[in-house]
Amino acid sequence: MSSKILIIDDDTAFCVMLKTFLQKKGFEVENAFNGEQAKEALKSYTFDVVLTDIRLPDSDGLQILKYIKEASLDARVILMTGYTDIKTAVNAMKLGAFDYVGKPINPDEILHIIGLAINKKPEKQVANNIPATKKTTTNKIPVPFVKGISNNSAELHEHISLVAPTNMSVLIIGDSGTGKEYIAHSIHLQSKRANKPYIAVDCGAIPKELASSEFFGHLKGSFTGAVNDKTGHFEAANGGTLFLDEVGNLSYEVQVQLLRALQERKVKPVGSNNEINVDIRVIAATNEDLQDAVKRGDFREDLYHRLNEFLIKVPRLAERKQDIMVFANHFLAQANADLEKEIEGFDQDVTQLFRNYDWPGNLREMKNIIKRSVLLEKSDIIHLDVLPAEMREPVVNDESFGYTKDNEEEAIKKALEKANYNKSKAAKLLDIDRKTLYNKLKLYNLDL
Repeated sequence: MSSKILIIDDDTAFCVMLKTFLQKKGFEVENAFNGEQAKEALKSYTFDVVLTDIRLPDSDGLQILKYIKEASLDARVILMTGYTDIKTAVNAMKLGAFDYVGKPINPDEILHIIGLAINKKPEKQVANNIPATKKTTTNKIPVPFVKGISNNSAELHEHISLVAPTNMSVLIIGDSGTGKEYIAHSIHLQSKRANKPYIAVDCGAIPKELASSEFFGHLKGSFTGAVNDKTGHFEAANGGTLFLDEVGNLSYEVQVQLLRALQERKVKPVGSNNEINVDIRVIAATNEDLQDAVKRGDFREDLYHRLNEFLIKVPRLAERKQDIMVFANHFLAQANADLEKEIEGFDQDVTQLFRNYDWPGNLREMKNIIKRSVLLEKSDIIHLDVLPAEMREPVVNDESFGYTKDNEEEAIKKALEKANYNKSKAAKLLDIDRKTLYNKLKLYNLDL
């Protein structure tokens, strides 16, 4: 089993590069960009080595060291430090840090120090002459993307932390690709049911004719094609969490059956006369407006309220500007590992485009675009020419921006955003010439 390393540094580009380098050397590596993320990772996984910068946005390396010691974790702590922090690093070693390494990091030096840290057994194990043990992480899965640092992200994960320990039903609403299933699984992992089953169901893929069998199970011979007994999703999730993805796609008839099962906490397999008691927590997700569906009569109001004990709205990626490059660097590291490449980062023009792009497919789109770009890129930096054409040259349509003398400043801002701050395209959208646009930019102090 390869050794596991946690890297803690608020410099995301540095974190990604060091992670990629160490993964190439055969280590399992996780990144954290602040103290809070680091502590959550330490609660979820067992690490052999922790590499932490002394200075963090919300903490420092000494606090991380203290946390590890107080929690009696076996991880060896190596501090990364600039010249001005050497004295602090030396003091940290007196408090139990394994070693420190100066920045900029020398690859051979850091590999040597990591090797020494891994090969030195914890003193309590040596004293008792017992083999090292690791935490059981059967129900823990690697986080598919980092949390982000924006206010929207902070609020989102605060809501997850608040509702996770309860048994409340949760309804997650958000556009496609925003990470709704990750949020559902995160709630399960932070709940009291974490060691019980987590069953995810794609409601859009279940034909209404088979819905009863899929949700509640059936007995052999109960209908044509039932050649074996089948355990339904409710019974499979007993004691744990049932995640209903795209719940808005369920037919009205299936909604009636689902509501009854949720109310009574009992299910009857097709062809059986016996009911089975189930203890489940339900998390549902949709990219539809269920309130509108209720008004149209497409979704039962009583089921909506049953599912919506706690509502989580997931923001679009374009609404989380501060998070865009955090996620981009994370997906870059994943793509490097998957494709066995060593792309170091993004060209400045790419970074600007990423921050201005609308990301209609959200995180899923970003992940796919970055992986494609890593495959195509021949240098060590992602450049504009490997990005999809629709990103580089967004289609200028005839959409009206309501350009009038009364609202021209807002119309200009909207046009610039739509055109990814290409002033020629923005001028076309506004139906004015480029010179006039430049004069307006100066007038409103928008000369970007």
